[in-house]
Amino acid sequence: MSLLIGSFFVFVVFFTSMLSGIFGMAGGLVLMWFLLLAFPAASAMAVHGAIQLTANGSRAWLSRRFIVWRTVAFMTLGVISAAGLLMLLGYSANAATVSLLIGLMPILVWMPKRWFHLNANRTSHALLCGMASGGLTIAAGVSGPLIDIFFVRSRMDRREVVATKAMIQVVAHSIKILFYLSAALALGAGDWGMVLLAAPLAILGTQVGTHVLHRLTDANFRTWTRWIVTGIGIFYFSQGAYLLSQ
Repeated sequence: MSLLIGSFFVFVVFFTSMLSGIFGMAGGLVLMWFLLLAFPAASAMAVHGAIQLTANGSRAWLSRRFIVWRTVAFMTLGVISAAGLLMLLGYSANAATVSLLIGLMPILVWMPKRWFHLNANRTSHALLCGMASGGLTIAAGVSGPLIDIFFVRSRMDRREVVATKAMIQVVAHSIKILFYLSAALALGAGDWGMVLLAAPLAILGTQVGTHVLHRLTDANFRTWTRWIVTGIGIFYFSQGAYLLSQ
C-alpha cells in the first residue's frame, strides 16, 4: 500500500466509521468498496473485518447499556453455524460476487414492513438472523440491511438496535477474519501497520457518529438509512455487472 493510498485509507476509515456510528451500517459498505480497489477480494475481506471489528467494538462499548445480550447470544450460534457451512462448501470470495451481493441488499430496505413477521427478540428468529447475516458477512463482507429486517417487529428503540447490531457484528467480523486468515497472513507488515494506524480513527469516527445518532428521531434515522443504502447498492450492482462483463 503506497503512502498516498494509505493516507486516503485512514480518512476513509474515519468517515465510514462515523457513518456506521450514525446508521449502524452504510459505513461498512463504503469501506468495502475502497478495499476491493486496493486488495484482492480475500485480503480485502480480512482487512475489512479488522477495521469493522474495531469500529463495531467501540460502538458496542459506547452503547453497551443498550445491548440486548440474550439476542446476541442466539445470533452468535447462528453465525458460527453459517461459517461452518461455508467452510464445508469451500467458498472463496471474488470482487464480482461481492459487488453483486451488496448491490442487491437495498431491496431489503424497501420491502414493506408488513411482509416480515421477524422479531430478533424471539429465540428462533435470532438464531436465523445469525445464520443469514453471518453467512452474508463472510460471503460479501457486510450484512447490515439483512440484519435490519429481523428488528422490524422487535421492541427495541434505535439505540438498542444500533448497540445490539454492533455487538453481533463484532462476533461476525471476528469469525470473518478467521475464515480469511490465510489471506490476512499473506499481507505485508506495511499493510497491517496502516490498519493499526487507522484503528484509533475508526474509534474516533464511531464516537462522532454516536453523538449524531442521539440527536436523530427514529423516523429520520430510518428514512436516511434507506436512501443512503439504496444509493450505495446501485453503485455496487453496477460495478458487479461491469466486472462480470469483463
